[in-house]
Amino acid sequence: MKAKILSYLKQIEEEKAIKILWACETGSRAWGFPSPDSDYDVRLVYVHKKDWYLSVHDQKDFIERMFENKELDITGWELKKSLRLLKKSNASFLERTQSPIVYAMDEGFRTDILPVAQACYSRITTIHHYLSMTKKILVEISAGEAFKLKKFFYALRCGAVCKWIIEKEEIPPIEFRRVYTPLNVDLKRQDRIEELIALKATKPESYLHTGEQDLLDFINECIELAEEKKHTLPAGNGRMDALNEILRKYVTQYDH
Repeated sequence: MKAKILSYLKQIEEEKAIKILWACETGSRAWGFPSPDSDYDVRLVYVHKKDWYLSVHDQKDFIERMFENKELDITGWELKKSLRLLKKSNASFLERTQSPIVYAMDEGFRTDILPVAQACYSRITTIHHYLSMTKKILVEISAGEAFKLKKFFYALRCGAVCKWIIEKEEIPPIEFRRVYTPLNVDLKRQDRIEELIALKATKPESYLHTGEQDLLDFINECIELAEEKKHTLPAGNGRMDALNEILRKYVTQYDH
């Protein structure tokens, strides 16, 4: 699949006359708990040539493509859009900077973007995103006796990320294991999470699960902690001049 992804990335570059600066995996494969039939979710940051940025009209600043009978989803944001989202501490963009599965990367871009991402990272903004997600998904999985294990992991991960944001100053890792293992999570709970990750690796995305009251309690504890502490968290300190420098640098590079 990696060879196919690289081929499609090259095809998109040629068709759209763009330069891909970053292409990585997101979703359950990057989070570390895929199912056998999990899709591939590839996310891009790309740049156009200078003339694209000199248009009076606003132009389409994203790409959405499906391949391999919808098994492979490739979407991306143009560089200016990406940097605007980063300035707002967009959680999805911050996750992408942490992805362990990278298909294409401009090394200079990685070097430039990571410290700026950390500066833009707003703990108060980001916790609102994950707290909202946790509560929404928890309502879904609490609606009946059985629930999709996939959805359960979404809630579990988002809840743990809320706890991370309260306790740590760094951007939360995208990999779930790297979130909960450094936190003060009961070892029995950690062991059960590991057992469920192993179970999920054998079950289709449609698999329904029951029980797990102790981990549901953990999710609720994370929600309560986030609600209590969220207003004490600092905002980001991203500088617009640093973002502008990155934009100008890579538009100029690609235009030559």
